[in-house]
Amino acid sequence: MNVVVFGASGYVGGRLIPVLLKRGHRVRAITRSAASLDNHPWRADVEVVTADLFEPASLTRALDGMDVAYYLVHSMEQSDFADLDRKAAQALADAAATAGLNRIVYLGGLGQGSLSEHLESRQEVGRILASGSVPVTEFRAAVVIGSGSLSFEMTRYLTEVLPVMIAPKWVTTQCQPIAIRDVLTYLASCLDEPATLGRVLEIGGPDTVSYEDMIQRYAKVAGLRRRWLIRVPLLSLGLSARWVGAVTPLSSQIAVHLVESLQHEVIVHDHSAETLMPFERIGYDEAVRLALENTRGASVPTRWARGSWQPAEPMPSDPEHAFGAIMRDVRTIRCAAPPADVAAAFMRIGGSNGYYAANWAWRIRGALDTLVGGVGLRRGRRHPTELSVGEPLDFWRVVAVEPGVALELKAEMKLPGEAWLGWRVREIDGGTELTQTAWFVPRGLLGRAYWYSLVPFHGLIFPRMAQGIIRAADATNTPCALTS
Repeated sequence: MNVVVFGASGYVGGRLIPVLLKRGHRVRAITRSAASLDNHPWRADVEVVTADLFEPASLTRALDGMDVAYYLVHSMEQSDFADLDRKAAQALADAAATAGLNRIVYLGGLGQGSLSEHLESRQEVGRILASGSVPVTEFRAAVVIGSGSLSFEMTRYLTEVLPVMIAPKWVTTQCQPIAIRDVLTYLASCLDEPATLGRVLEIGGPDTVSYEDMIQRYAKVAGLRRRWLIRVPLLSLGLSARWVGAVTPLSSQIAVHLVESLQHEVIVHDHSAETLMPFERIGYDEAVRLALENTRGASVPTRWARGSWQPAEPMPSDPEHAFGAIMRDVRTIRCAAPPADVAAAFMRIGGSNGYYAANWAWRIRGALDTLVGGVGLRRGRRHPTELSVGEPLDFWRVVAVEPGVALELKAEMKLPGEAWLGWRVREIDGGTELTQTAWFVPRGLLGRAYWYSLVPFHGLIFPRMAQGIIRAADATNTPCALTS
């Protein structure tokens, strides 16, 4: 069939596409940024179309000539996610009817009765899609277990970082986790089963467990000691969310909605999917083992966060990403110099050119790295003005280059975590806006202590670095705005 996948750069979409290709379907991958798909091994085998669900013309182009649309889009990172998802679903339903599609396949969430805002939104999207003239196959799943999945990363960090944890009452809630490969099997198999057309199908793995069971069983599979959970029934939703956000990769925005959803039982009541598409499903322990195997082997094809150039989002070119709580230092500065000149300035960073600010501090950091067995600043840079992906630059490695637009470096110094430094320019009225971002993914409590101990130094060095780049771009123009 001619299949179009919305959310191709996302966690499920990026893994579903090779499954569809293997089954002989012709795939069109939809994304808002074509570059986000460049490093996928299946990139050359699909048609990539950039489109926006809120732009009717691009949506029409995305659906032209297609038989089936997979809708794997979610906006939980936004404060108004429910409204955004509602409008996007209606736009797709209308456009699919106009294009004459045969089916829409949607992955939503399990749950019955009065639900959290997140779960209710997931099911509302399914109802909106089904209200159109195109038949919908809606799958409802609970916790998805796989390397890089949001649920797996949350469980992993809670378990590995905290041997003893204060546990709110939601840890006793029952759920039915499902392995990502089983989700993909269901999503792809429905195209071969006419009886799945126009159905809501609940899917889950063979095990029904509590969230406490998931933590303890994860610890056992991972070779960790048993975790001690001290239940505190009065722990509020807000405190639970802050606790989850501080220890796991989830932002506070996502943590609030997710923790609220964890209070609801999410298990399969209707087993029609198992009857219509029978296969041997993977149990929770085996799903965790496979996910850990891929994570430790740096074989994580997609991750839960949305596609972007920042390391906080999924980057298949950087599979060793640790996915911890993301620490950031962001500086935005505007100037009259052209974007190309500003980009040329940050492309010259490092080596004998230095870092545009406090070079003495960078030399001390390099010397300390050398003392503990790191690469230090000894490697310099290959060329004074040119950089390419994969080459070393002092104690960094170039991981992304967009000529005239952006540069991203990943630290190879000895650190209690993972670090990146990047720049991006965009044209504005009267000049250029430069965004400089430092990211750090801490490893355990030591990593968090390391980051916060450096915050005062960041406040001194990073603004000066951004200003130095602008001065190097055009000495005759002074920056007109700088924010942190």
